Parts: sequence; structure tokens; C-alpha cells
Amino acid sequence: MSIIELKDVNLYYDQFRALSDITMDFERNMVTALIGPSGCGKSSLLRLLNRMNDLIHGTRIEGKVLFEGKDIYDHDLDPVEIRGKIGMVFQKPNPFPKTIFKNITYAPILSGIKKRSDLELLVEQSLKQAALWDEVKNILNKSAMTLSGGQQQRLCIARALAMEPDVLLMDEPTSALDPVSTAKIEELIEKLKKRYTIIIVTHNMQQAARISDRTGFFYLGKLIEYNSTEKIFTKPEEKQTEDYITGRFG
Repeated sequence: MSIIELKDVNLYYDQFRALSDITMDFERNMVTALIGPSGCGKSSLLRLLNRMNDLIHGTRIEGKVLFEGKDIYDHDLDPVEIRGKIGMVFQKPNPFPKTIFKNITYAPILSGIKKRSDLELLVEQSLKQAALWDEVKNILNKSAMTLSGGQQQRLCIARALAMEPDVLLMDEPTSALDPVSTAKIEELIEKLKKRYTIIIVTHNMQQAARISDRTGFFYLGKLIEYNSTEKIFTKPEEKQTEDYITGRFG
């Protein structure tokens, strides 16, 4: 069952066409990896899925982006609400220069949760889901900036989960991390897909093969091939896909 569907989507930055005729769907409780060389449109697609591109001047979109059957670009839909349902974790950890507790509760407070006991429960649940609770439960009032890079990235995941999204977008979430922290995030993704739909952009072929159920290969703004990860990595249908995966280009 698809949670997000794209139908004939084109994305323009002024005159530049960043994505061409993208039709694809994302299934619930699956990890989908988006792969391809730099500048091929993967991150543009990710930002398109929760209207982050709205913040970039000169952006224009054609086609339909359906989330649970509704077009997220309809004028009567609030982008802030969309971003609550479709959370985002960026390439570099970007905690707020506030306490760990305030990092998690910032958006929930803005959305109307005020009761201290509710906020405390939300912080605990979010940090547990992000496999960070045991490491920080005694230092919740310390600055998030004192955490290691890997911990900061798990905090950013917890912060996104605190809004109780249905979908989690991840833009190269481990590219700035060491191998140990990367392994922790990958384990976390495996656990989180039981509750969330995860879409991840990665340059790491081994990572895509390890953690995703489906993989889409992009090249020059086009979706070249989209299939089960096993098929993409063992028997791709397109020569371009095979050449990229085997390192002949990209």
C-alpha cells in the first residue's frame, strides 16, 4: 500500500529542470533508497516531498505529489502541517543551540502541547525510539552542542519523531559520521521502519544494499530504474544502473 505517489512530476529552479517526468510510489513501512551521482536530483526529490523547496526562490512544480491520496501542493494544505507528517533529517547534524530537552520539545510546544508531564513523556519516547535515551537521560538540561556528531544526528532523528510523523526523509544522514555512528544509525533505521516509512538519499552503495527494501536510481534528473533493492543490485534491467552500481561511472 503506497503512502506517497508521484505522478509525472517536473521540478524547475527558474529555467533549470531539476527533475523530469518522475512517476513513482513509496510503500508504507519500507525503506526506499535514492541513489545516483551528485546533482542528479535525489535531494531535490526529497525536499519536494515535504515542500522544503517552497523556501527556494524560483521553484516551480508540475504534476502531482500525493500523500495519503491528497496532493500536498494543493493551496488549502498547510506546508507546516505537511512537514509535521513528513519529517526530515539532514546530511549534517543540526541541533538547535538549546538543551537536549528543548531540542525535542520545541516543535511540539509550538503545535500546542504545553503540559510538562506530556512533554517529558514525549522526550523519553522520542529519545528511546532514536536509541539515545540511555546515553542522555541524565543530561537532558545540557546543551545539545556538547553531544558527539553521531549523538547529535540521533537527536535530530528524535526531534523529527517527536512530531509523530508518518514518513521520515533522510538526506545522507550518515555521510558526516564515523563508521561506528553510521552502524548505529543503520540499526536504528531497521527498527524504525516497523512504525515509519523511510526514504533515504545515500551515496553509499553498500548502505543502500544493506538497509533498503526498494531502490531508485536517478541520473540527470530522471528516474532510470526503480525496483526491489535485491533486483537493482543483482539483476538491474538498465545498463546505466549496472554501470553506476559497478563503479563504471558516477
